[in-house]
Amino acid sequence: MTAIENLTDLRQRRESTVREHIDSENRHDIEGIIATFHYPRYEVNGEANDGEDAIRGLLQILMRGFPDFWAEILNLRHLDDGILVEGLITGTHDGEWVGIPPTGRRISILVVSIFEFDEDRLMCEKAFMDVATMLTQVGVMPQVG
Repeated sequence: MTAIENLTDLRQRRESTVREHIDSENRHDIEGIIATFHYPRYEVNGEANDGEDAIRGLLQILMRGFPDFWAEILNLRHLDDGILVEGLITGTHDGEWVGIPPTGRRISILVVSIFEFDEDRLMCEKAFMDVATMLTQVGVMPQVG
């Protein structure tokens, strides 16, 4: 295989992993999400969640709070050591989430996720989103501006 063919093959494997990861999130398949990682690690706005138990807890809180949670890929870009995804997450706050009782309000939040790889092994998803907008949409923080 040529260097270009090797790179194309690596990018295809990485993209397949990222798409399976997001599909598993949309199915609320926590074990499927964990299976996409070489070692499960999420960083959400810089806060690390390491290992299977931490990931299960993080995702259970999210999916309990937003039972119709959905992630949509808006844009996907390949990086030298990973994949960057611009996405949109939506859901209805129909369950307790981080101590906030359900408000029944919808969220629609832009998110940027960096999926870091070692070769074709997913090592970490770093997700960045505007939590203030999320809290405003949930109805627990006043809208500014």
